[in-house]
Amino acid sequence: MTAHRRHIASGSIWEERVGYSRAVRVGNHVHVAGTTSDGPDAYVQAKGAIAKIEQALEEAGASLDDVVRTRLFVTDIADWELVGRAHAEAFADVRPVTTMVEVSRLIAPDLYVEIEADAYIDR
Repeated sequence: MTAHRRHIASGSIWEERVGYSRAVRVGNHVHVAGTTSDGPDAYVQAKGAIAKIEQALEEAGASLDDVVRTRLFVTDIADWELVGRAHAEAFADVRPVTTMVEVSRLIAPDLYVEIEADAYIDR
């Protein structure tokens, strides 16, 4: 029998146009799509992305405390400390496995970081 699949939408026009969900919960697993945010630098954008991820997780019945993996995509690896600081502020006690890689660009030139998250709900 297949586990129930629940789609979490953010209301972005891109979800329908591209054919994706902000997050998907299947059983105890929640997967959050690559998430970006506006802001003047990578730190502010990372904080905003994590806030959006937190909102999607909460709608799926999870929280930042349930995150087991994050993936951080940055357009300039020199911003690793800014992004890392934002990540640590959200996950210092959770300490999910994480990967940070530099990419040549994101979907818009004023975006410096995109973050994905996977959570497991054990309650």
